[in-house]
Amino acid sequence: MSRHLEVREVLQRIVSSARTLVGAEYAALGVPDDHGGFAQFVVDGVSEAQWRAIGPLPRQHGILFAMLHEQDPTRLDDVRADERFGGWPSAHPDMHAFLGVPIQDGDEILGALFLANPVGRQRFTAHDEELLRILAAHAALALVNARLYERSRELTLVGERARIAHELHDAVSQKLFSLRLTAQAAAALVERDPARARAELAEVSRLAAEAAEELRSVVVELRPAALDEDGLLPTLASQVEVLNRAHSASVVFTHDRVAALPAGQEEAVLRVAQEALHNALRHSGAKAVAVELCSAPGPGGTGRGARLRVTDDGKGFDPDGTRRAGRHLGLVSMRDRAAGVGGSLHIESSPGAGTVVELEVPGG
Repeated sequence: MSRHLEVREVLQRIVSSARTLVGAEYAALGVPDDHGGFAQFVVDGVSEAQWRAIGPLPRQHGILFAMLHEQDPTRLDDVRADERFGGWPSAHPDMHAFLGVPIQDGDEILGALFLANPVGRQRFTAHDEELLRILAAHAALALVNARLYERSRELTLVGERARIAHELHDAVSQKLFSLRLTAQAAAALVERDPARARAELAEVSRLAAEAAEELRSVVVELRPAALDEDGLLPTLASQVEVLNRAHSASVVFTHDRVAALPAGQEEAVLRVAQEALHNALRHSGAKAVAVELCSAPGPGGTGRGARLRVTDDGKGFDPDGTRRAGRHLGLVSMRDRAAGVGGSLHIESSPGAGTVVELEVPGG
């Protein structure tokens, strides 16, 4: 169960494991919502056709309600004879012997396991109940871990969306605003001063081209990183290739056989590379940008870390300049990413001399 990080996968593994563990014909796991229903309800032993015929997810009622509000297991020889039984759909499979165990994190009930019809037996035993208690304890840990993972991923996505929205506002929105004003000025001058109107229209064309390039850069960043599926090298190579096609500047990528890095470090390398590339292509006026990823000695000289180097021949800037420049170029964001994974970031630049951004991460 602990190998899975997606909540849905964890729930399915829990319910199938419970069914196998005690030899039941049917198993289900319900996770409650805050409105008297179930946020998720997964089953094992029920065919797709049966599940479709059963209909919508059940509400918290009868025996299901009891299981989500009682901390003790429920073991019944015949669930149909219990006073709480009722409201089950007509297409629901016939069930008799029943065993239900809550999945708890401290005093909080995260969900409940429901098993029915032990194969080749008339009833569930105390041993079945004890086995299911142990499974439920492990399931609680796996489920909490999966929830934390998904929450962390959601927060990361929210942060990335906020940053991209900021980029859109700073770059594309301002360009489009200038474009509109210039077009209005050209329209006003058409009759009175055609020569100036033509100059304004040329400016409209230039601003439109810049806005399109800015937008292409942002769209590239919206593409999924695919780090989990492809790894850092193919992902970075693919993004460099896209940027090379989208911009007039030459963008090249070189690398050696870099060892796999921890997931957080791979993401930091990718995001710093994206930020440095976009700064070079968007702000520096560079004609050539080079991205290099190579192995670097980890702690104690183990050689398992990595070094990213992004070099451009653009106009450069003063890294120790104004706070405004720091925000505009994303330097704070890059330094935060480096520090967040135990890495270091170095920036070399001066007006007229291009820029070098170098990130080193320790590996694992």
